[in-house]
Amino acid sequence: MGISDPFGLVARSVTGCVDGDWIDKLMNEGSSHCIESKPTDHPDVEFGEIGVLLRNLGTPDATDPASLRRYLAEFLTDRRVIEWPRWLWYPILYGIVLNTRPKKVGKAYEAIWNREEDESFLRTYTRNQALLLGKRLSDVPSLRVDWAMRYGQPSIRDKISELQQSGCEKILLYPLYPQYAAATTATVNDESFRALTDLRWQPAIRTVPRYHDDPVYIESLARSIENHFSTLDWEPDLLLTSYHGIPMSYFKKGDPYHCQCYKTSRLLRERLGWASDRIMVTFQSRFGPEEWLQPYTDKTVEALAKNGTRKIAVINPGFVSDCLETLEEMGVEAKEIFLDNGGEKFTHVPCLNDSDIGMNVIEHIVRKEISGWV
Repeated sequence: MGISDPFGLVARSVTGCVDGDWIDKLMNEGSSHCIESKPTDHPDVEFGEIGVLLRNLGTPDATDPASLRRYLAEFLTDRRVIEWPRWLWYPILYGIVLNTRPKKVGKAYEAIWNREEDESFLRTYTRNQALLLGKRLSDVPSLRVDWAMRYGQPSIRDKISELQQSGCEKILLYPLYPQYAAATTATVNDESFRALTDLRWQPAIRTVPRYHDDPVYIESLARSIENHFSTLDWEPDLLLTSYHGIPMSYFKKGDPYHCQCYKTSRLLRERLGWASDRIMVTFQSRFGPEEWLQPYTDKTVEALAKNGTRKIAVINPGFVSDCLETLEEMGVEAKEIFLDNGGEKFTHVPCLNDSDIGMNVIEHIVRKEISGWV
């Protein structure tokens, strides 16, 4: 039986193409066989490519109050980030937060701004990761790699459109968060799916799942610690694994983030061969009056110093790239708290960033997730 064609839509411009034969020839021999030429006013269509889109949280374009206000407004109106009712949150946001916080946050960004590129290091590292990943995957045919930000530029919406227009019929969406949280992984996926509603020809989509316990990720974290410690002329008494916090209410609603953070740190400790009292999980970057996941990093650092711990190190396993929360909040603020309260030595272990061991993780995850597509 051939393909039913009650409306006479099957093209038969070449002799011998009966019923569904033209489909097989089109797929095997190209569009010049068994199908009429496309109308002259039909737009060109690219196809046959696979896209990989690295997606990070976001960054302001500059450190001035206007740029920070624009960035914070986009970030703090996201219902995945602030789950309060709009009638309660918006008067606070527009009446207080956006009139006071941009100046303060702008000063913090000034302290850690990449002046050579005139941008945040988060943007620098994310762009570099995309460029390096493209080189590492040069053996994969018809593959394109790009990057985007959930808040700020380049936008996820624009990049998905660009990949589709360049011929990507399949796109792997990579949220750059090893541990899953609704306020991170889910919101970048939300924005990606919203972008698809603008496309007439939607690509097939895959999303990278959490990889908090992936052996390659754990190994890279361990090696980064060992490499960093080898540069010190002293030995830390304790390593804090500090993760970005979430409100306790999100945890109680079922967010798996807390458990995944603890598993990452346990696997890391086991890989390093350390005793259980040499590594500790803490949570940072709380915002607003709600209770967040505890123990809090800043309070823990202060208490450790006051109680006699003299030398500590901090690492941020949940951050793929160094950013405001690692470079300024840990590298500057936490260090000052520790030293001001009696501590003697403090060091911050850099994120994996665009290092070779960091790129090993990203390449490994991508190759695994595009299997079956190539």
